[in-house]
Amino acid sequence: MLDGVSLDQLRTFIAAADEGSFSAAGRRLRRAQSVVSQTLANLEGQLGVKLFDRRGHLPVLTEQGRALLADARRVASHVDLLKARAKSLAGGLEPELSVAVDVMFPDAAFTAAVAAFQREFPATLLRFDIESSAVMEPVLDGRCAVGIVGAWALLPPQLTHEPLLTINGRTVVAAQHPLATQRGRIPLGILAKHIQITHIDPSDMSGGPEPRLKIPRVWRLSHLGAKLAFLRAGFGFGGMPLHLIQADLASGKLVEILTEDAPRGGRSIEMWAIYRTDSPPGPAGRWFIDRLRKEQALLPKQLPSQSQPASVAAKGVHRRRSNRSSASRSKRR
Repeated sequence: MLDGVSLDQLRTFIAAADEGSFSAAGRRLRRAQSVVSQTLANLEGQLGVKLFDRRGHLPVLTEQGRALLADARRVASHVDLLKARAKSLAGGLEPELSVAVDVMFPDAAFTAAVAAFQREFPATLLRFDIESSAVMEPVLDGRCAVGIVGAWALLPPQLTHEPLLTINGRTVVAAQHPLATQRGRIPLGILAKHIQITHIDPSDMSGGPEPRLKIPRVWRLSHLGAKLAFLRAGFGFGGMPLHLIQADLASGKLVEILTEDAPRGGRSIEMWAIYRTDSPPGPAGRWFIDRLRKEQALLPKQLPSQSQPASVAAKGVHRRRSNRSSASRSKRR
């Protein structure tokens, strides 16, 4: 008997439970009250349990009815999803969209695009591969339909790229680092005495976010978060996206410096969407790329106060040291 349970019966059960009466359920379903009552009676007979207590003026869910209502909702929901996915597939929509993302891409812009995508394409499954590098490989071998990389990447000819948005970069050191007190542009001879911290292999770059300088000592970390921790600890200097270090710059934990090859106002880092030329993204992938491009408004703007960061930073460092000295003298008194 259970094999005869229909989706229509479950929807009638849900409507009656939600509306609180068979007549209201009939109006919602555009059916006569007698049809709703008979449908529920047949469902109860097939299930072998009473779903409603009909002794009062209005039907009330029984304990068994309350327990089965949650199952009925799940079944109806899964069927709705199945129908939506089948409709989308019939129209050529991808059943799944896999995206490889470089960690340099701003979190706020990416999560906003993902949230919008889920609302627009609920039947398409999203898969992500978040990487500090090696974003091209899964796109080349077909594991991911779309990749998001920085413009420093050396792309092979079989990949097509499209510009998405531009993020602002800064070269920074910890406030306690010796370079923090340097005024103006710092010559290579001085930089060469310190460690450069990067998360990108120089061989994979064609003019990327790191200074194009020949520094004898370079520490390459595979994780952008580890790089930021090393910079905060004062181990060396390195470039970081502005959206990740705004709070550190504001608090004085990190200080912006100008290298001799750096453009005034910081470096601009363009982010690209890439995909195989012989298998461009379908409707969902195309929509996702276009949406990512619209998220530029979520990114932090250029900071005018950073135009001469080294001298400002040096004054800040000297001021903090002076304040600490004054406080120390006051305590001794």
